[in-house]
Amino acid sequence: MESKAPEPVGAYPYTRRVGNLLFLSGVGPRQRGIKEIPGVKRDEHGNIIDYDIEAQCHAVFANVRYILEEAGSQWNKLVDVTVFLTDMKRDFPTYNRIYAEYFKENQPCRTTVEVNALPTEIAIELKCIAIID
Repeated sequence: MESKAPEPVGAYPYTRRVGNLLFLSGVGPRQRGIKEIPGVKRDEHGNIIDYDIEAQCHAVFANVRYILEEAGSQWNKLVDVTVFLTDMKRDFPTYNRIYAEYFKENQPCRTTVEVNALPTEIAIELKCIAIID
């Protein structure tokens, strides 16, 4: 089965199992085999002029789901989610609304923090822990 998850941007695995827990490394919105980041708008010189946090949220949640399923777990087995945003004031309301749509049934513990920057010019990244059978 070919992976749907994006390639890691460094020398690390996406998952590590310890007992019945599955730890996920930070997951961003990049898509496998595509250089451009979802929702990023650039000027003619390649500089970022804007981004769509909604597009990045949907992409990052899809990536987490791919990684969980490829590792033998499921979305509804998430128990803890740490979310990193680069602009809490601008992006939190949209992210929070979309997060609520994805976590209607299963509501893992959650921490959301603002960070100065994330790798590869992304605006959101998730670090997750799930149960694996």
